[in-house]
Order: sequence, then structure tokens, then C-alpha cells
Amino acid sequence: MAITRRQLLQASAIAAVTPALGHIAGPAIIEPAAAQGATELPWRHALSLFGDIKYPADFKRFDYVNPDAPKGGAVRQISVGTFDNFNLAISGVKGTLAPAVSLIYESLTTNSYDEAETTYGLLAEAAAYPDDVSFVKYRLRKEARWHDGKPVTPEDVIYSFDVLKKFSPMFSSYYRHVVKAEKTGDLEVTFTFDAPGNRELPAIVGQLTVLPKHWWEGTGSDGRKRDVSATTLEKPLGSGPYRIKEFVAGRSLTLERVKDYWGANSPTQLGANNFDELRFEFFRDNLVALEAFKADQVDWIMENSAKQWATAYDFPAVTEKRVIKEPFPIKNVGRMQGFAFNLRRPLFQDARLRRAFNYVFDFEEMNKQLFYGAYKRINSYFAGLDELSSSGLPEGLELQILETVRDKVPPEVFTTAYANPVGGTPENVRNNLREALRLLKDAGFEIKDHRLVDPAGKPVSVEFLSDSESMERLMLFYKSSLERLGVTVSVRTVDDTQYQNRTRSFDFDLTPNVWPESLSPGNEQREFWGSQAADNPGSQNLCGIKNPAVDQLIDRIIFAKNRDELKASCKALDRVLLWNFYCVPHYLSGSMNYARWDRFSHPEPLPAYAISGFPTLWWWDAEKAAKIGKRA
Repeated sequence: MAITRRQLLQASAIAAVTPALGHIAGPAIIEPAAAQGATELPWRHALSLFGDIKYPADFKRFDYVNPDAPKGGAVRQISVGTFDNFNLAISGVKGTLAPAVSLIYESLTTNSYDEAETTYGLLAEAAAYPDDVSFVKYRLRKEARWHDGKPVTPEDVIYSFDVLKKFSPMFSSYYRHVVKAEKTGDLEVTFTFDAPGNRELPAIVGQLTVLPKHWWEGTGSDGRKRDVSATTLEKPLGSGPYRIKEFVAGRSLTLERVKDYWGANSPTQLGANNFDELRFEFFRDNLVALEAFKADQVDWIMENSAKQWATAYDFPAVTEKRVIKEPFPIKNVGRMQGFAFNLRRPLFQDARLRRAFNYVFDFEEMNKQLFYGAYKRINSYFAGLDELSSSGLPEGLELQILETVRDKVPPEVFTTAYANPVGGTPENVRNNLREALRLLKDAGFEIKDHRLVDPAGKPVSVEFLSDSESMERLMLFYKSSLERLGVTVSVRTVDDTQYQNRTRSFDFDLTPNVWPESLSPGNEQREFWGSQAADNPGSQNLCGIKNPAVDQLIDRIIFAKNRDELKASCKALDRVLLWNFYCVPHYLSGSMNYARWDRFSHPEPLPAYAISGFPTLWWWDAEKAAKIGKRA
């Protein structure tokens, strides 16, 4: 898939599958030797969550790449925010990770862009697991090397698994069911699971980012022993196609292609990673970044603002076709995006208040005024993935699954199809305001002296927290609607570092967030909505959800026995999350908008699940570059 669950979790701006309808086994460890018995397990060159594998064991390259793509050139990209850390192991816990650091590392497997959920060996050449899926073993490639020439070893894999689980709440949750990693051969690592039956675990183990044990346990350039639990700006050692060349902390970062990269001609890497340099310029403001793009100070920009996309790209270079505007369709990624309520605050414990907040969110008018009608309202936690999204009333297998939690969920789950309130007209807005006030009255809130007060008589006051000036426009629009309810609203936009520190410690009332979803959701659902993650600093359970029904439905997803069961379980979870009103849903587009100076080319056509495929599949086109002139 174009965006792996590991990448969806790491970006979570910017990171699986499978629940049984029966009893979920406890955390007993299944020992590999006993589970395997005398039968030798077959080694697999690829793993598929859907069952189909396109490329055979002896394939030479992916069909969609250009094997003759020229190597060379540099591409200048934009990153909004800052950075003060190169240590991937503590991403989301300490410091602000430089966004391109993941490009210097590799995982055991990698995904193809023309299959929905299939992984092929990268650092590992093969995997094997028994029918009961109680463990998986990976066999490393003997040619895999770190940039210092030393081989990638089972000890590196085990070290990476241990430190990521220890220091990262995200990975601790993601690999919760993987209880042990051990060396079982010269190039072999075996991962043992806490119970059989979780069909996605072999695949997500393959997504493990592998770190160099010898480097992290060695001495740094300052003469001091390195500390994997601390932030660092020392250039880290990787095994991937790029290494860090130079940087100015918080301002710029340049990666250079590793000329003797061990995997350059391996089947999954041939024809990819064609640029000699990847340069990242950091901006604190989207508008300043756009001006830099117009002035040809950067080559490539992703435009998140519908208003900007509609109105700001009318400069001469666009008219002259020296700058190309192009939307790329999204086919394999869904999401929920919305204002997350912090349920750790007593104010937001009552679902009727949360629902009232949704009633006064006038998306239709906002879409018209701010977004030029470009978006659709999100009505699912799997928006963009129709086969996983709930609709209408539950039936069939979904209904059977929901019956197991009937006493733990709102009754509307079974009786009423979920729909967001519709605004856009004065009449609709008035009706929605009346319904919001009715809900608040039922919850014990009332209006006194034009101000909303809670059941204890305390005035209701909320703060919206964000690190984005573009999001500030949306929050200010929403502010006026909430004030009609008598709510005192403040909007606070802070720098990237302060925002991360406050969200890590759950120091907010409401904040915008994106929870991305793949075609096969799985263990990451624990990190998004699970009770265990609710109190883990830095987790993606920003809302602080502790709901036994949600936990039970997540288990259904993780232990699903087949695709139909997975889809029904996702729909059931979706419906329960929606009827608990854990966030105020935002909006969705079916594509990602990019503009670029026309100096680059890509394979035609791009594979279905690559979105843009940039920069991995693209290359510097000297002929195009000569036509549009030198860079500024």
C-alpha cells in the first residue's frame, strides 16, 4: 500500500487487520518450538492481508517503476513547523522529530503501490509462520548493510523492537500482542505472540523500523555514550537509500542519496529513490511557504487550503505552465478528522454536551465561505473507505457483533442511522441551535445572564488549541456559533514545540486532529481509541476514551477471521464511536492537491495506491528543467 500503517502512525498528520467472534485468549505465551512441532514451515517472500500476491518470489522489480529512471538532481520540499531531534525511538514523546528521518531507515518489509495490502521483503528476504499464527520468524538478507558497512543483524532487530516498545507509547500499543523477539538462527529472528489467531501480526511485525544497535550503544561525536532515550541532533546511522548530509536545526535539512546503497538493485528498490538530494526547508507559516514556492525557492508544495488552491495559484508561472497544479486521488487511505474533546475534562463527560457542540457546527456555511465548496462533511471514522464505513441501520453480521455490546452503547446505535446536523440556511441554523439548547438543558446546563453554566452553576468556557494558522480560521468561524450557545470561547495558536508538549500531556480542551485509516485496520485502533492508551502521554487517544464496548469491538477487528468479519467489525466500531460524539467531525476531500515546478517526471500511469508517489517514484527531468529556466 502507498501509505503503510507504520507511516500513518508516525505522521499521524501523519502509520492492519483481524477479531474472532468467540473468546479472546489471554496473554499466555506460545513458544515457537512447541507451536511449530516437527513440520518445517514454508518461507514466504511476501505477505498479503487479502490473500492475493501479485509478484512471484523471483520478481526483478515492481511493474510501475521506471527501471531506467536517471539518477541525479535535487528536489526542494516544504515542511511546516520545526525540528530538534533525530531520534526516531522517542518520536511523540520527546522533542520534535525531523520529518525526513524515517527515510534513512528501513523495515523488514515494504509495500507495493499496486496492491492494496501486500508486503515484500526489504531487510528481510522471507518470513514464516504457522497456521495458528502464534509466532512469525523473519530471515534477514545477508547483503543488508548499515551505511558504515556493517551487516544488519538479528541483534539489531531485537534491539529495535525492545527500545521502540519501551520508549514509544505508539509502538508499545501497536506491538502490544508481540511479547518477545529472539534470535533463532544466524540471520533469523522469531517474534512470539501472546495468543494465536491474530492474522495481521506477521505483517505488522514486518513494518518494524530497524535501528543500529552498535551505533546507539556506542560513543557519539562528543565523546559521550549515546542515549536512545534522549533527543539528539547527531546525524544518525541508517541502512536506507538516503543519509543526512547537512542541516540547520529547525530551519533546513538535506538528505543525500547513498551511492553504495546495499539495496539499490533489489526488487523492491529498483527504479526508486532517484534524486541525489532531498532538501527540506522549514516554515512556520503556510502563507510564507507559498510565497517561497512562488519565488521558486522550493520545487514542490502540498496545498491543504481549499481557498488557497482556488485563489492563490494565479501567478504567471502557472499560466505559462512552468508550474503544474495537479490533484492526486486517494484510494487507500481513510480518516476521521475533527475537533477532539478531551474527556479527561469533567465538562466533556456528558455526551449530550458533545452532541450539542456538533449541532452548532455549521459546516455548510463554512464550506461555502472558507473552502469554496470543495469539501464533504465527514460522517464516519473510516471516511473515504466505503466498505468499512457504517451507514443506515446495522444488519447481518454487523448487527450480530453489536448485539454483544448492546448494554454498553447508546440505544440509537440500533434504532437511528447516524447523520450530522445540516446547516447552511438561517432556518436550519435556528433549528440546530434549538436542539443544542434542548440537549444542554436535559444535561443540566442552563443560560444565566446570556452565559451557559454547568449543573454546578459554573460558566462554561473552552479553549481551542492548534499549531496551524490555517486551522485558526476554522476555529474562529466555529467560535461565533458556540458563543450563541452562551459558551465563552478562546482560540490559542502556538508553535509546533509547545503544541506537541501540550497534546502529549493532554493539556487542552479541544484540538483538531486526524486519525488515518488503512484498508485493513487493526492494532493501531488500540492506540486511537483503546482504554489502555488513554492515559499514555503522547498516545493518539487524544480524546481519552475509556469505553469497554469500544475495547471489545477493537478486539473484534484485531482477531477477525476473514475480510467479511473485518468489515462488519469496523462498521460496528464506527457506529459506536459516532454515537458517543467523541469529536466534532470536519471535512474530507477525495484527493490531495500538489503544485510543482515542472522539472520532474514520473512513471505513467502512477500505481493505484501511490497517491502522488513523490518523491520515491519520480526523477529529475533535465529536458523539462532546461525549458523552464534556472532555479531562483
